[in-house]
Amino acid sequence: MTASAPRYMARFRCIAEACEDTCCAGLTVPISESRWSLLRQKVAGTPDEARVAALINPNPDGASGQQAGILGKRADGHCAFLDEAKLCSLQRRYGEAVLPDGCSVFPRVLTRWGAQVEMAGSLACPETARLCLLAEDALVREPVPEEQALRPQVARQVAAGDDAWTAHADTVREAMLRLLNRREIPFAARLYALGRMALDLGDFYFPGTTAFASSAGEESRHPSASDASEPEIREPMAATALDASASSWRPHASEASAPPVHEPVAAAALDESETRAEAAEARLAHVLREYESTDTLASLSAQLEALELPGGPWAGICGAVLRSREAAVSSPRFLSLMSDVRASYGGADTHPDQAWELHAARRSALESLHGERVHQYFLHHALNHVLRHPFTEAESLLNAVFLLVLRASVVRWVLLGHPAVVALLEAPGTPEAALDAAAVEAFQVVAKHVEQAPSFLDFAKGLAGEGPETFARLLILVKGL
Repeated sequence: MTASAPRYMARFRCIAEACEDTCCAGLTVPISESRWSLLRQKVAGTPDEARVAALINPNPDGASGQQAGILGKRADGHCAFLDEAKLCSLQRRYGEAVLPDGCSVFPRVLTRWGAQVEMAGSLACPETARLCLLAEDALVREPVPEEQALRPQVARQVAAGDDAWTAHADTVREAMLRLLNRREIPFAARLYALGRMALDLGDFYFPGTTAFASSAGEESRHPSASDASEPEIREPMAATALDASASSWRPHASEASAPPVHEPVAAAALDESETRAEAAEARLAHVLREYESTDTLASLSAQLEALELPGGPWAGICGAVLRSREAAVSSPRFLSLMSDVRASYGGADTHPDQAWELHAARRSALESLHGERVHQYFLHHALNHVLRHPFTEAESLLNAVFLLVLRASVVRWVLLGHPAVVALLEAPGTPEAALDAAAVEAFQVVAKHVEQAPSFLDFAKGLAGEGPETFARLLILVKGL
């Protein structure tokens, strides 16, 4: 087995009791039938036998296999097996082998692309967040020893290659990573370009597509699919009305459209002897190549800069996401930070437009003081997101990009409402280390308590809508960043 990882994960070592948070709190942890059986064997005849029997219960959803049991929690939300030193009592006494897969692997995230196992990291771990966000070379990918990819057998397979969606996934993902790394254009413009690229691919490259099939009689099943032999780069479509925390906005026609980036390539440009599959391959290559073009990216950056959209809807979305999570999370660390952030924007009753004005002023001030440092945080978050969350798990590439931008927006809102950042802007001589510490907390807390929550994912799906509507709403999020 070969394995690879971004450099920050090759450097990762758990700091255990020295960590400011613990991964043994706030999460529901399943245990597989095999690990549960092994644990029962290890504790048989020891004082822990009764504890294991009492504190691990069958999954109430009736699941079996990998999620057969659920580890119990204390009243404070911490794992029932966490000891006074913030260490796992089971691991300390019986070894790593008895741990559930999630406990053993976290914060590592293992993904199998063909024969290659990739190890990314979850920023829900403070140490992982530190290593990912703060080191300039953190996202350089490199081979790692096999033993660092703990339990590779649990890696999810996302690119089997037995269908066009997964067969071309690595090519598309590499194009996404290259685009995000184009540092000569603003970060928001890179996200905008990523959305445009996804939109241009979306009518022939999606789960279940048959556009790459060699049989001329097969047609793509996507409702908006066009002839796969005709490359077409489209303009952004108008947004539908968006209701965000009592703020509605619908763009005027002049705001919702933008000049085309380039002329469509005529169908006649493709050799008539090419098969349907070859035509789709050529179209995919054409679109990805177009978004490598310096002229294309410069044009998109200018379009985004000229686009004027109100920020109230963006502020309303971010506030709504966090309020919904406050009602569901018991972590004092999360609740305390959310209370401080909300207060920094004027409190619960502040209108989104007013909160946006505060945010925009802080964004401008922080840009002038520590712009490059903040850019690094969000670039590394985005690159890690692409590695951590394979887009093949989304309903479309555009939906995957939308989720990336929504997550980045929520973190941006929290960071600029963080009390340490507000204080830094009031005292510009504050060392950069204070900003780094605030960024690590903001990204980590959001990753742990927001980004993976089913309620958040459901909210994101409903907010995104479908097709052109998704792209229009993506524009609102990008402009807020």
